[in-house]
Amino acid sequence: MKVALYTLGCKVNQWETGALAQLLRARGHGVVPWEAPADAYVINTCTVTAVSDQKSRRMIRRTRREHPGALLCVCGCLPQSDPEATLAIADIDLLTGAGDRAGFVDRLEALHIHRIQTVAVDNAARRTQYEQLPGGVGGRTRALLKVQDGCDNRCTYCVIPSVRGPARSLPLEAAAAEAARLAGEGYRELVITGIEISSYGRDLPAGAGLAPLTEAICRAAPALRVRLGSLEPRTLDAETAARLAALPNLCPHFHVALQSGCDETLRRMGRRYDTAHYTGALARLRAALPGCAVTTDLIVGFPGETEAEFAGTLSFVEARAFSGMHIFPYSRRPGTPAADMPGQVPRAEKRRRAAVAGRLAARMGDAYRAGCVGRTVQVLFETEMDGVCTGHAENYQPVRCAAAGLRGQLRPALVTSVSDGALVGQLI
Repeated sequence: MKVALYTLGCKVNQWETGALAQLLRARGHGVVPWEAPADAYVINTCTVTAVSDQKSRRMIRRTRREHPGALLCVCGCLPQSDPEATLAIADIDLLTGAGDRAGFVDRLEALHIHRIQTVAVDNAARRTQYEQLPGGVGGRTRALLKVQDGCDNRCTYCVIPSVRGPARSLPLEAAAAEAARLAGEGYRELVITGIEISSYGRDLPAGAGLAPLTEAICRAAPALRVRLGSLEPRTLDAETAARLAALPNLCPHFHVALQSGCDETLRRMGRRYDTAHYTGALARLRAALPGCAVTTDLIVGFPGETEAEFAGTLSFVEARAFSGMHIFPYSRRPGTPAADMPGQVPRAEKRRRAAVAGRLAARMGDAYRAGCVGRTVQVLFETEMDGVCTGHAENYQPVRCAAAGLRGQLRPALVTSVSDGALVGQLI
């Protein structure tokens, strides 16, 4: 059987699609590009926002229209959230949720033989064990390592806990073994990812947590650059910051989720910290790792956010001097408490606030990159075009060097200038 796979959404979805591909190949099936003729087309969906839902639905309809004679298989968070509504989108042959990926392959094989529509969506709240799968990876130079699934936070704007279930962790020894395996396959960088990696280890025996996990992975793959995925500020106490700073192959780039710089807005969001807690977390991190890059997420136009609250968020953000921000206009997600809150901000105003925050993010990014000039950075080169090799430094800043034949190599470069949002380097 020839199977084509398509992924929408986050790095966890990308990893899981990679795991599906490995499971299929292990069973003797061919995994072909999405544009190629196939017996089955599998769409791994996302439902984190209403916009994500729209993209998933559009892709399902388009695939059925373009491949009327093939098997159409849909999995992931959208059917987990609402299987009946997903089935109504198009003529879907196999529908599963965001769990039991090995079972998905079993059902696909049975479908290929018997041609009987199959719907198998479990109850995510009943998941108690982390599903170990063959490592899905993200590219030829950088690999993803999923170590955690599920979330217990219950933020008022988010549906993910109901579709991913409670927080569950890959055992520490298994995570270290997978890191060693990926290092042996020739990858140069490893990104630790999950739905909410700050909760790693809560379901494991005492002594397992984010810092011990990162130490074990860094020790198991000392030749790899190791990068952490998104963190919650509550993770970054003084001990954790000091332990992370002691790891020579851990990248000094940390994505610390913020969402708002206003305490009242954070309270309405159901976030488990305030601005004082967040400020302390960043101070501890920067004291332990001077010069590290810190990026964040920001939601603008959350229900009830006044112009004064938005202005306060901008002031707070600017004082934190982030090297980059992901900015999202609030997306009203049915089924979440925030969708029914009073004070919904008009769409045009949300777009305006996102543009204002975007300009601030650009200024902060420019300032951070300007501070990199004169420094030597380690660049993992990923692409090459017209005599220029491009990659990322350990602080996750893009770097361009006039060179050839460096794809997949990790090389030091002196930053000589900044151009079009990237560092310009000279190989050493």
